Amino acid sequence: MSETTDARWSPEQYLRFADHRGRPMRDLLARVEAARTTAPRVVVDLGCGPGDQTLALADRWPGARVVGIDSSPEMLARARSIDPDGRVEWVEATAEQWDPSATGDRVDLLVTNALLQWVPTHLRLLPEWVAALAPGGVFAMQVPANFTAPSHRLMREVAARHPRGEQLRPGLDRAAAVALPQTYAAILLGLTPDVDVWETTYQQVLPAPDGGPHPVLEWVAGTGLRPVLGVLPEGPERDAFIDAYAAELERAYPRRSFGVLFPFSRIFAVARTRAA
Repeated sequence: MSETTDARWSPEQYLRFADHRGRPMRDLLARVEAARTTAPRVVVDLGCGPGDQTLALADRWPGARVVGIDSSPEMLARARSIDPDGRVEWVEATAEQWDPSATGDRVDLLVTNALLQWVPTHLRLLPEWVAALAPGGVFAMQVPANFTAPSHRLMREVAARHPRGEQLRPGLDRAAAVALPQTYAAILLGLTPDVDVWETTYQQVLPAPDGGPHPVLEWVAGTGLRPVLGVLPEGPERDAFIDAYAAELERAYPRRSFGVLFPFSRIFAVARTRAA
């Protein structure tokens, strides 16, 4: 997770849609297992968030040393609270600060799930991360690719109309950090020949009880809306933004008998280094 002037990460808000947020990680790991021939000894979860998926890694490979890295003290506090036996080494660091050699060993599996959109420099970090892998090691990433969807486009449009639009704009321009699938493929293929890159759009159905907040607003409140919440303190300015944005979401994602349909695209990549 990222470190900026954004609002603090809220594990509770982030986990309101835990199943939807967890499914891409499960799909990514299914491909990882297909790419590996042996169980990993050292597993790193870069951007581990509230820790649920990191503990799933420890469950999947109980003999591995598992390291979870995140820049959010709130997320790490929650992760440690659900790991009373200390099965995971929890480390506070940003993706840019993290030194792969700090593990003291070569990494067999490096996973980064829904992190890289918060790291504008991540394209130049990919070679460093792949170089840190042991022979036959695997780098696996997943990144949201929905920044042109109404959920984010409308956020930017409402921000542009807001009296403090100039202050809001920089935090919402981070979509440029996410590259095209072919860009990730080209970079990783320049490092190792065993690369699989794909894009998936999940047709997510979010519950939308009558009279409740719009579920897409609840979704982005835990992630993409944080730059806005970090600039606008609680009060009339924030309320005006939220009210205008919520009205746009009601039109873009109408409530139906089954809830709200919220398509969400994600890019995946799995790269395996040559075995010794």
